Amino acid sequence: MKVEYQRPGTASVPALTDEELRGWFAGRLPEGLFSGPPELTRDDDEILVVGEIPDVELEPAMSETARAAARSARIERFRAETRERRMAVARDAERLFARRVSWGVRCGGVTQHFTTLGVPVMTRLRIGERGVLDTLIDAGVARSRSEALAWCVRLVARHQGEWIESLREALAGVERVRAQGPDS
Repeated sequence: MKVEYQRPGTASVPALTDEELRGWFAGRLPEGLFSGPPELTRDDDEILVVGEIPDVELEPAMSETARAAARSARIERFRAETRERRMAVARDAERLFARRVSWGVRCGGVTQHFTTLGVPVMTRLRIGERGVLDTLIDAGVARSRSEALAWCVRLVARHQGEWIESLREALAGVERVRAQGPDS
């Protein structure tokens, strides 16, 4: 069965479900690329694929700094050795889903994303809100208002992550109910 996927700007095509996306990547990723199924995160612009790779065999006496360096080196090796295979998958997915595909890897306690998008977002802020961003710049926390706003978003995600996740689950429930509704 051929499944049509939502392309930005087209309302007549059914939306892509998370299950369909996981299924497509499960069938398309090369065998043994990751230790298990990858974690997929998506929005209207990007699909982020993060997979687990085997941890480095480490000596028990190794320092945490040495362990982190070994894991980072393993990630860099993975990135170089799998580039062509990952890019072939990304080209197919980008054509099919009309979104960029980005990659990341988790090795032991180290997670590294590569090839991720930085998408500009327009917002209108009042003087007090701009003052918050300018204070972050003056304090050296950020170099620009854009960077300061990104810092604020990360802070909210870190401290209100549980609430944000509850909100996402509620929205997913609304989408399920809409999909079961009457055909218009």
